[in-house]
Amino acid sequence: MSSDVESARKLPEYPDTVSMDQVKPLGDEPIPFDVDIIRTDFPILDRTTPNGPLVYLDSANTSQKPRVVVEAIEDHYLNHNANVARAMHLLGAEATAAFEAGRAQVAAFVGATRSEEVIFTRNATEALNLCAHSLGASLVPGDEIVISVMEHHSNIVPWQLLAQRTGATLRWFDVTDEGRLDLEAATAEELINERTKIVSLTYVSNVLGTVNPITEIAAAAHAVGAVMVVDASQAVPQMAVDVATLGADLVAFTAHKMVGPTGIGVLWGRYELLAGLPPFLGGGEMIEVVKMTGSTYAPPPHRFEAGTPPIAQAVGLGAAVHYLSEIGMDAIAAHEAEVTAYALKGLATIKGLRVLGPSEPVDRGGAISFTLPDVHPHDVSQLLDSRGIAVRGGHHCARPLHERFGVQSSTRASFYLYTTRAEIDALIDGLEYTVRFFGGAR
Repeated sequence: MSSDVESARKLPEYPDTVSMDQVKPLGDEPIPFDVDIIRTDFPILDRTTPNGPLVYLDSANTSQKPRVVVEAIEDHYLNHNANVARAMHLLGAEATAAFEAGRAQVAAFVGATRSEEVIFTRNATEALNLCAHSLGASLVPGDEIVISVMEHHSNIVPWQLLAQRTGATLRWFDVTDEGRLDLEAATAEELINERTKIVSLTYVSNVLGTVNPITEIAAAAHAVGAVMVVDASQAVPQMAVDVATLGADLVAFTAHKMVGPTGIGVLWGRYELLAGLPPFLGGGEMIEVVKMTGSTYAPPPHRFEAGTPPIAQAVGLGAAVHYLSEIGMDAIAAHEAEVTAYALKGLATIKGLRVLGPSEPVDRGGAISFTLPDVHPHDVSQLLDSRGIAVRGGHHCARPLHERFGVQSSTRASFYLYTTRAEIDALIDGLEYTVRFFGGAR
């Protein structure tokens, strides 16, 4: 590894006081993209399983972590561990500075205008539940919430619960047979109308890989006065996301899919909107004044961060954001597009294999779900695992979408910045072996 690359992998340094400009992660020149060099940052990718070298193709589920992220968390716990915003001592000040630096790193990464627009949650699921709870305070019977059939359960169930609580009506976009939102049908039935109060959609489908036209749909939502919520859990890790131009009002994503730690998610929101929303959870740190007769609440983001926050996880997320930014999200997106196109071409050679969603590498992310005739996805996954290849089998927390395509479940291979063509070749060879093992596709 060259000295230039080694220097780019150092932990970001945090000042005693934090501003977005001080910790903005984007450098003048990204590191030249070299997947072989990038893979050296991920020790787990060198692991040999009992069934051969590890071929990790499950990054849509969770990404692997580079050494720099693990070291950032280790350094925090070993040298700076304290609670934030409470302890009036050196360690407390250091922990608070590192925690808020993580927030500022994330804000700069997604193009927020101020770090206070970034709320830390446990995961994207909690972020979306926060949206449903707080936005739902103003809903009445007759109001409408719009989602889509391609959503992850985390962007379906909270809105179902909200509709049940308030008497609002839940409606949804269907998808075409190619796995795109059926915008024509939605327009014909006036899916987004004057009764619509909330529209909540995934940016990139975790099953189909489809990239949805969020800016266009957000404009339609805003035209009728609705709030636009976006589940960007699969988008933020894969491509440059700029909330200033996206058109969304609230954007949820999670650290563990973007080379960060588990246990922390993010909700970005327009500050003016956040400032007018009621809190989600009550407790310490989210308050302004507490009396037995009532309480007042802190301004965002702390209004939505009750209790001790995920401090070390925020430090790790800050390191992850720094790492991705040094490589460059455009380079990462280009690499994912290249390996996804290569995988689609290879999968097309497997007899009887059906890809769910777009079969062309246009407006799609790095997740490909597929079925094999008469072979259950769990059997496919186990056969591939017998060759050291990690994929996922099931409905991927998107059962309504699988029902739409007339299948109970599917196998999903998903790629990221460290995926190589050789790993795709191993997948194709493994699937050919699976077809032979089960007697061929019929």
